[in-house]
Amino acid sequence: MIELTLNKEFARKYIVEFIREESEKIGLKKTVIGLSGGIDSTLSFYLSVEALGNENVIGIIMPYGELGEKSKLDAIKITEILNTEREIVDIKAMCDPYFEMEDMDRARKGNFMARTRMAVLFDKSKKYSAFVTGTSNKSEILVGYTTWYGDMASSILPLGDLYKTQVRILARYLGIPDFILNKIPSAELWEGQSDEGEMGITYDELDKILYLLVDLRKKPDEIVREGFDKAKVNKVLKMVFNSHFKRKFPPIPKISSRTVGIDFLYFRDYRPPYL
Repeated sequence: MIELTLNKEFARKYIVEFIREESEKIGLKKTVIGLSGGIDSTLSFYLSVEALGNENVIGIIMPYGELGEKSKLDAIKITEILNTEREIVDIKAMCDPYFEMEDMDRARKGNFMARTRMAVLFDKSKKYSAFVTGTSNKSEILVGYTTWYGDMASSILPLGDLYKTQVRILARYLGIPDFILNKIPSAELWEGQSDEGEMGITYDELDKILYLLVDLRKKPDEIVREGFDKAKVNKVLKMVFNSHFKRKFPPIPKISSRTVGIDFLYFRDYRPPYL
């Protein structure tokens, strides 16, 4: 069976430099990060502090009442370890009035909470004259285990090309504490919720299948011959294709000679000489 590896020092240096370069392109020295107490946001926080300095990284901690109490305390510890500024915003008072108006299932509530957190985060970015650093990893992005315009809405995604397995490798390399490393991955959208339970597959299996499918461009039947369960391979393939819309600019019907997102395109850091 295949094993995912990572050149840890290269990845650390490359992502740190990426954050610095993007900060310069955006024109802002500070960043705000939604610090959940999980491994992805913690790793993003550590790398951002190395890139920009602890005085330029603000952790925004957004629990939903008692549901996020343990993770809130873990996130606070991280800001204390790295000596950064933090704000705690309990989103329960913002979400509950809407929940009382609607008969909502857990998925709708979870999406609303994720989008509320991102609304708070972008507001705080304005307050601090900062950009928003997202925390989604490659595994989540590829299978759509993200909320559209929720946790996927950000200025940059420094972990976006690292599978969850590689996030764990790099986090351990950087010395992130065990109380973060050993935590069961969860968005804590409801009691007992876990990433792997929702997806119906472990990150270990998911990452290996994704690596073969995406990076090595293997066909599904070739991946099955590698020893993976056919039903799980097909499940992952379906998740990748069904979530493609989350990775694209919203479609626009082409009517004029130049259309946004189709043939009116510029590099992110492009500046014409007359500006």
